[in-house]
Amino acid sequence: MSNNVLITGGCGFLGSHLCERILQERTVDKLICLDNLQTGSLENVTHLLNNKSFEFVHADVVAGLDYDVDEIWNLACAASPDKYQLDPIHTFRTSVEGALNSGELAIKNRAKLFHTSTSEVYGDTLVSPQAEQYWGNVNPIGIRSCYDEGKRSAETVLFDLHRRDGLDLKVVRIFNTYGPRMAIDDGRVVSNFIVQALSGVDITIYGDGQQTRSFCYVDDLITAFTKVFSLPANFQGPVNIGNPTKFTVLELAELVIKITNSKSKIVYRNLPLDDPKQRKPDISLAVKKCGWSPKVSLEDGIRETVNYFRIQLSK
Repeated sequence: MSNNVLITGGCGFLGSHLCERILQERTVDKLICLDNLQTGSLENVTHLLNNKSFEFVHADVVAGLDYDVDEIWNLACAASPDKYQLDPIHTFRTSVEGALNSGELAIKNRAKLFHTSTSEVYGDTLVSPQAEQYWGNVNPIGIRSCYDEGKRSAETVLFDLHRRDGLDLKVVRIFNTYGPRMAIDDGRVVSNFIVQALSGVDITIYGDGQQTRSFCYVDDLITAFTKVFSLPANFQGPVNIGNPTKFTVLELAELVIKITNSKSKIVYRNLPLDDPKQRKPDISLAVKKCGWSPKVSLEDGIRETVNYFRIQLSK
């Protein structure tokens, strides 16, 4: 019996870690890493290219999928506002058509589909922490809506396929995640602060720095992925995956300065449109269903991430 795996967005920050984890922990006949390299990088999977089970395919999930696979992990879509706003129509299509194409392929092959949604479906939240039952506060015509509403629509499509066609489905909602293999120009707060601190330039905080985020280290996140994937077929999710310990953006900047021993100063700029003011997951469902909670402290995770960026910046 074959054991073939497809990971869309497999060269991205999270996708590359997932490819690596599956090849480390399981025996598979083939792992197809599909990526259009819009935001992913082949460098993230270079160390896997010699693995006989690993295959890289340069393709776009929007163009359709036709592979003989037993499981599909859909991670395709730019996740940084700087990146997904460059081509908002393609971002929306990647979210919605990518989910539809993944779901239809899973149904055709009687395969299991694991879909990565996002905490951005909650928008600029009016409640904290955010539980899966919260329907959110999203601006449907804002500059971030291509991603926010795209991911919300993707969930709609997949749950309809589950109800109509029996799609074997698992959905997680990812909260702020960081770690090695984030792109230098990712544009999100952790990578921005670290690159600025290591470069000795001012660290830029948008707004007053009191907006809160919950930062989950990538290894913890991938562990949660594998645990949710293994849950019984009668549970689809969605499941919040993130770190429930919240920090202000200013606290993060101060921690980065401490760890890098940087002389950078903190400067403040106007808050971007639709930037959420608070983000904190309620992970009680993940704890109940999977026995999962994050293990890596923010300080330890930032140290690992700083080490990675030091090497990248020295190239």
